[in-house]
Amino acid sequence: MADAARVETLRHFRQADLKAESKRVDFDPVTVADRGAEAAMRAVLAERRPDDGILGEEFAAKAGTSGLTWVLDPIDGTRGYISGTPTWGVLIALSNADGVVLGAIDQPYIGERFYGGPGRADMLGPMGARDLKVRATTDLADATLFTTFPEVGTLDEGRAFARVADEVRLTRYGCDCYAYALVAAGQIDLVIEAGLQAYDVQAPIAVVEAAGGVVTNWSGGAVHEGGQVIAAATPELHRAALALLAQGR
Repeated sequence: MADAARVETLRHFRQADLKAESKRVDFDPVTVADRGAEAAMRAVLAERRPDDGILGEEFAAKAGTSGLTWVLDPIDGTRGYISGTPTWGVLIALSNADGVVLGAIDQPYIGERFYGGPGRADMLGPMGARDLKVRATTDLADATLFTTFPEVGTLDEGRAFARVADEVRLTRYGCDCYAYALVAAGQIDLVIEAGLQAYDVQAPIAVVEAAGGVVTNWSGGAVHEGGQVIAAATPELHRAALALLAQGR
């Protein structure tokens, strides 16, 4: 599926004639590449896993009979995609009634693919293959924090994020799913976001948790259905960030 999606996303990336439509009034872009990549992944599933369900961003959900569901985001970070930045990604996850089983984050232009699942946390890229392992950072003052949008979500969610941002060493913006891959790769320590959907978060959950990290909602509960998300390299960072997010509730 990731190979099939690469073909479709790279076909249109950085092409002058690429057009983006908006799915909402506040510019939620979608392109022919989003739809083409998801269609290509669904075609693979139709051939190889016809009894499984599918939940994707661009097309209607498909019910399955196996108890397994593939959760697909053909381009996570379409705003970055249409801007030409290489920080978008293809997200593929497999889930059951208990949550996420395995997942992959693929960045076709860079050629990096991050895997997470039972007994597996590794990546392939231009520098070869290597295992994934989160950093051992335990103090917020030493941490690097990412989120996609500076405004984060609602005003209250933005204020909560700012409380954490005030305590960390470095805050950066705009990486979409690639930030979660960086947590798993041991490059950064925290990702905090709000307003996510299941297809935005399930693959990152699998990859970050397989690498030793922690992914929950802002109350410390399960987040595979989306919403407010925090991914942390260590339990210590996770607890400290949750405490700050909870202030003012």
